[in-house]
Amino acid sequence: MSDLPAYKAGKKVDPVGDLVAFKLSSNENPLEPLPGILEVIAHSASEINRYPDPFNTSLTMALATKFGVNPDMIAIGTGSVGVCQQIVQAVADAGDEVMFAWRSFEAYPIITAIAGARAVMVALDEDHAHDLSKMADAITEHTSVIFVCTPNNPTGTIVTQEQFDSFMTRVPHNVLVVIDEAYVEFNRDPHVVDGILCISKYPNVGVLRTFSKAYGLAGLRVGFFVGPVEVAQAVRKTAVPFGVSTIAQDAAVASLASEEALFERVNQIVQTRRWFETKVRELGYDLAESQANFVWLPLRERTDDFVKECAAQAVAVRPFSGEGVRISIGEIEPLERLLEILKQFQQLG
Repeated sequence: MSDLPAYKAGKKVDPVGDLVAFKLSSNENPLEPLPGILEVIAHSASEINRYPDPFNTSLTMALATKFGVNPDMIAIGTGSVGVCQQIVQAVADAGDEVMFAWRSFEAYPIITAIAGARAVMVALDEDHAHDLSKMADAITEHTSVIFVCTPNNPTGTIVTQEQFDSFMTRVPHNVLVVIDEAYVEFNRDPHVVDGILCISKYPNVGVLRTFSKAYGLAGLRVGFFVGPVEVAQAVRKTAVPFGVSTIAQDAAVASLASEEALFERVNQIVQTRRWFETKVRELGYDLAESQANFVWLPLRERTDDFVKECAAQAVAVRPFSGEGVRISIGEIEPLERLLEILKQFQQLG
């Protein structure tokens, strides 16, 4: 266990003088819950003396209706990271290979190690995006599952439908490909791969999604898998019994019924992202176009110094030492504060 890497969650910082502290390190939705959700949570809380529905029946049916799929194709768990772990436990044995791009979602190598499988990490290309050609080259007879994170965490880049279709021509049918769409609601690129469409197109493709980001239910821990019936069944078997609370289930169902309000808020975050990206580029920084609720600054060896400057201004960002910084799109005030830091940081050279 001493060799097992630890998951590094986004940290908070303390206020500095009169400066209010802001956390832009965990890709959380900065907006309050959708209309009516707090009331649903309050009502559900009156039943916490009872175990939750272990089959997540109402949420499963609501998701099946939303995506037009067989309910047996759905598995629900404690956030997309929980479902990700269920997937690996369901399909990968000790010694099997789990493939993903790197850098990508930090939990992938941890989950792989816990399962006793071997992580195959394929470097992103020079544009901070998946290199699907090299990933296809890396497939072996031991490959059991491949994760394709799009938009990619932490770089925000996407995989297009054309790229994915080309990739799938080289993937054996016995290898599961999971399209991790945790940030898909923030995408505005019309060429992005459509995970739900791919489920009907390929027998070995599944989709991973979450209620933590766009829906703003990060604290309730709800995620889900949609994919082949036999895989979804195995994923359900690896779930912790009663893992998703009644409060979480009810809030997720209610959130699905409020999608008009949801996308108004998502559009607000997207507009803020575009404004921030424009301002950062005007300062002369190299910035990959993000389709998520965060942006990636490849500061490389200057990463740690920048993070210290941010903390001194009471703003927490997510560092990847020696590589870059991920900045969540939150309130305008800390983003304006960051722009001033970036301006001064650029002048220091």
